[in-house]
Amino acid sequence: MTEKNTPFDTWMQDLQIEWRSKSENHIGPELGWQNGGQYPWILPSDQWEKSLWPGIRTGTANSLPAYLAQADIQAHPGKHNLKSSWVLCANLYFPFRETAKGRALLANFLRAHVSPDVATVDELHLEYAEGGDLHPSQLLGESGGKRGSGQTSPDLAFHVNGHRALILIESKLTEHSFYPCSARRTTNSEDRSGNPHPERCMALKSVLADPQDQCHQCVWGRKYWNILRTAVDENVMGALKCCPAAHAGYQLFRQQALAEGIARGKRADGTRYDFVCSCVALDKRNEALKNCLKTTGIADLETGWSALFKGKARFKVFTHQQWIAWVKAHGDLAVWQPWLEYVTGRYGY
Repeated sequence: MTEKNTPFDTWMQDLQIEWRSKSENHIGPELGWQNGGQYPWILPSDQWEKSLWPGIRTGTANSLPAYLAQADIQAHPGKHNLKSSWVLCANLYFPFRETAKGRALLANFLRAHVSPDVATVDELHLEYAEGGDLHPSQLLGESGGKRGSGQTSPDLAFHVNGHRALILIESKLTEHSFYPCSARRTTNSEDRSGNPHPERCMALKSVLADPQDQCHQCVWGRKYWNILRTAVDENVMGALKCCPAAHAGYQLFRQQALAEGIARGKRADGTRYDFVCSCVALDKRNEALKNCLKTTGIADLETGWSALFKGKARFKVFTHQQWIAWVKAHGDLAVWQPWLEYVTGRYGY
């Protein structure tokens, strides 16, 4: 497997193997393949729906596979991995999109944990992308992708306040970081040149002074720095050990650029969002992820990352545990008790 074997990852791995073994989950002994190997936490790829909460499987009123097909979304290739953060995101949040009461529960949670400005949740999206000039291909220079593949598509997004504001969320489970920048590799690929001087990423002041010359993402036509350069707090950013995307913050950097670009830009109807927020939803037990930016010079994920930028886009972090606790405290248990029992047993919440 590609993930580092952190203590939390090992613990979740064992939990998923145990969950799989329970007869009520109707999962056979056949092991699936991923990254060239077979593992007990990998399902056969054609059985991936057995990893979903039953209320969002094919044939239900709120079918996730039907949603993916209708919206032309590429499901994550690792969706048959029982540790998949993509499936976790679907299991934890997608069930609440279907009803007004479910969306109201989400709105109240987001008001408490993301922004006091949230009044309503109007629509929930997976692998979100705007259209027109705000599409990642135009805004970020990410050509050739689609929702869920080859472009910056936040795992989860909410249109709120009558579609007048937008919340974009990167959801994580056992990942040890937000990954290193893809443009630091030195080898050429079929369509992209290798980086001849990846050491430039360590000289952040030079990158800030001339990103077009110093950042290899710009050579690839990516526009992340085009958007973020004027949103940077130079005093805070200048104290970092390297570019914030270099070692462990690449996904955060891309989503920050996406959120900032959307917040500044106009939608197809000529209006602007009242506010746009980039968020991370994580498991509070994942210490490796929470501390992954320390090699960059950022001690605290939420306050440290948000301090880097003073543009229009906001940044917040919340935990999956906070969401589950909110449903327990404020949801209709006659409706949500089966879901609570599932996610509690499945993920140890």
